[in-house]
Amino acid sequence: MSKGEIVSGCLAPHPPHLVYAANPPQNEPRSSGAGAWQALHDGYQKLQQSLDAKDFDVLIIHTPHWKTRVGHHLLGVPQFSGLSVDPIFPNLFRFSFDLEVDVDLAESICAAAEQRGLEMHMMRNPDFRVDYGTITSCHLAHPQWDKKIVCISSGSTHSDYSNESGELEMLALGEATREAVEKSGKRAVLLASTSLSHRHFTSEPADPEDPQYEHIYNANQSAWDEHVLGLMREGKCQQILDEMPDFIEQAISECREGALTWLFGALGVPDYPGEVYGYGTVIGTGNAVVEWRGPKQ
Repeated sequence: MSKGEIVSGCLAPHPPHLVYAANPPQNEPRSSGAGAWQALHDGYQKLQQSLDAKDFDVLIIHTPHWKTRVGHHLLGVPQFSGLSVDPIFPNLFRFSFDLEVDVDLAESICAAAEQRGLEMHMMRNPDFRVDYGTITSCHLAHPQWDKKIVCISSGSTHSDYSNESGELEMLALGEATREAVEKSGKRAVLLASTSLSHRHFTSEPADPEDPQYEHIYNANQSAWDEHVLGLMREGKCQQILDEMPDFIEQAISECREGALTWLFGALGVPDYPGEVYGYGTVIGTGNAVVEWRGPKQ
């Protein structure tokens, strides 16, 4: 069996507004178009085109919206289907999904992470409600739904101990992910389903598509997002990791849930640029679509 590889690593945020704006047949609510979120819509289209040109077997996603109190969990049931309803925006996201899970690869990631001392669990409940972050990011990155997925939960180490402790765990989980992919012989695309700055508005306008209500929450968030995106463009991912605890605290970043650090760990902490396809705001939060394709691509 040939050695597996990670063919792409992506920052792929999960605002349900972006699915709503795209009007896929799986989503019940209908929008008038991308509107206020055009930059992110265009960014995801560029990512889709890039992934469509690649040969890969599986999508591996780390999601902030499957929160687990003890350790890191992975889906361990071969198939899930049902209706996913966003608990905050049910008026925008009521999505009928049908997905398959690569249980073998999930179990391999679980074992590799346990060998690194992490607390890991396989989720075997066939009636489990797959979180909307997983569904949203997977759909926006690859709407064909013709690949199996592996889904990893967001543990609580950042909150229960410290940002620094959480970062160490997520780097180790990323390394375990890479090891399992290489042993599997499969070609994987990784999705970090997370926003950057994450202080969002607490009320919604009557018309969620009205662009006059769509802007970053404050200048501090904008400055941090611009700084982090600049480092991504320059290939300075180690500097991002060095500054991550401050970014998490000062921009209330969703990176506290670990997805971006997991991605960097799986990619070996890239020292080459990421391709920033788009940046934009959704209800005050800063979101970017970024792909690391490797220094030779």
